[in-house]
Amino acid sequence: MTQSAPLQEQRIDKWLFFARIVKSRSLAQELLSSGAVRLNRVKVQHNARVVRAGDVLTIAIANRVRVLRIAAIGIRRGPAAEAATLYFDLAGEGGSAEAVEKSIPE
Repeated sequence: MTQSAPLQEQRIDKWLFFARIVKSRSLAQELLSSGAVRLNRVKVQHNARVVRAGDVLTIAIANRVRVLRIAAIGIRRGPAAEAATLYFDLAGEGGSAEAVEKSIPE
């Protein structure tokens, strides 16, 4: 049996589900089609859009905006501690608006 290479990219709806940003893939698809998600400053409305490590997601959800840098591609929906390793929260505590703005690729 051969060892497969680690995933380099993944559909955005799967990543949102694996990272526990949403509770189901269908909710991820609704969030995307509503226009509440931006990938590297570009509005995403298609579920099949591909994300990679290093991409920055801006997500308007539950009356707040989350800015996340993708650290890794998920292979399953695991416990919350495992899901938290898939991203860095750029707008978290101590993150200034300028620092977040500079960290998003053009």
